Amino acid sequence: MPKSTAIAKSVAKKAAPTKTMPYDVAAQLRTPEEMAAYLDAWLAEAPDDAAGIARALGDIARAKGMTQVAKEAGLSRESLYRALSEDGNPSFATVLKVARALGMKLHAVVA
Repeated sequence: MPKSTAIAKSVAKKAAPTKTMPYDVAAQLRTPEEMAAYLDAWLAEAPDDAAGIARALGDIARAKGMTQVAKEAGLSRESLYRALSEDGNPSFATVLKVARALGMKLHAVVA
């Protein structure tokens, strides 16, 4: 057996299987500044992706605590989850309520 084949078999036997875990961006959003930067990045990089921006708001709401955000926005927890889900389509009024509950302001700049 060629030496390179023997080495490859030896490495393959010793290599443990890779374990993966689902990535949750909400776990990485720890400060109000990180949350605002995350939403701002979505608005800058994908301004036409309404569903993506809604999901970003959902990520931030989960990071802050969905129950508390829903309460501050005057919405039920279930309706907030539904509105900010991948298939959700929140009204602009809901987006504004959620942004306010998250302690964020939306602002406009010249494109």
